[in-house]
Amino acid sequence: MTNEYKTFEKKVKKKHSFAFTPKYFEEIITNLNSKVFIPIVEKTIEKLEWDIVFQDENLIEAKRKTKFGFTSWGNYTEKISISYSFGKVLIKSISLGNEMWDNGRNSKRVKLFIHVFQETEKEFDHKELRELEKEVEKKNNWEDYVIPESLPQPKTRKKPNIYIPIIGGIILSIFLGFFLAFFTFKGKYIIGIYELGVALTIGFSYKYLTKTSNFTDFKKLNFIIIGVIISTYILNQFFLYELIKVENNYFEFSFYDFIVLRFKEGLIIKSLNTGWIGLIISWVFQIGFTWVISYIRLASSMTKYLLERIPEQVVEFAYYHFVKEKTEDQVRIELAKKGWSERQDQDEVFESIGANQTATELNRME
Repeated sequence: MTNEYKTFEKKVKKKHSFAFTPKYFEEIITNLNSKVFIPIVEKTIEKLEWDIVFQDENLIEAKRKTKFGFTSWGNYTEKISISYSFGKVLIKSISLGNEMWDNGRNSKRVKLFIHVFQETEKEFDHKELRELEKEVEKKNNWEDYVIPESLPQPKTRKKPNIYIPIIGGIILSIFLGFFLAFFTFKGKYIIGIYELGVALTIGFSYKYLTKTSNFTDFKKLNFIIIGVIISTYILNQFFLYELIKVENNYFEFSFYDFIVLRFKEGLIIKSLNTGWIGLIISWVFQIGFTWVISYIRLASSMTKYLLERIPEQVVEFAYYHFVKEKTEDQVRIELAKKGWSERQDQDEVFESIGANQTATELNRME
């Protein structure tokens, strides 16, 4: 970003926002039509050195990054969305992270964008806008795309094997269940920290189990992960019961008796006994929190794997034919002509196209 823009941003009169997720928005009017609006916004964002994470015909979203500090979304501090509707432009900036006060930063981003956008808009006369409109139409229709004479050939891959993630999940749940029980028994369990650790371990493990098995049915993997999480926390209770029984020689004390006693004792936080309700809430939190983090990690790692699995030229080739409104069967025929004749290979190409969309949605997350 130029020094001129940095100076302007410093002079902007801030408007502070207080909320669980601070945000700020303004609306302006433009004479641009919908076809040239997005490319001019792109040029504006390029000048501001923000990262574009999504765009369609009437909306573009970007994230602002900083070289200093750290938020829950890495070095991104705000997400800025710019939408167009019949000449009206809505600019909204929303804080990323856990802050409840934005110190006026969102208002500064919005006002800076408006200043640079209006400046960029003035750089184009009517003739240049018509040329820009033609360029946009050519880009959207992929008119500059040259169909390659050949494509990289598919690699030899094993058939997807669901048993690898299932067996891996069973081993993982036993390990994690014992780990949690041991540290709980030693009195070193911290709620929230260990759940995060369990979730990250599951996500990391399934990153490699997915590659090893070549099994990429996300819905089934999600159900497997839910099973792993529930099994982990059930085994946690069982191993905890075994450790307590051995330590205190309660060999006539059954696991059922242990669970009944836990309900009677309830969950004690310092000196406050929250009773059996608190205990159930804590278990629900364990499962829910662990699943959310594991789900996000699984989606992220699988998306990366699906994108890496197929050469970019092959994905572009297939997507081009979809843009030209060809059916799935017709695209399969075109792929077969280029050496991608196996149905599994073709399915993986389509999965890679879908992964591009998933990657976009993950990048858009606030």
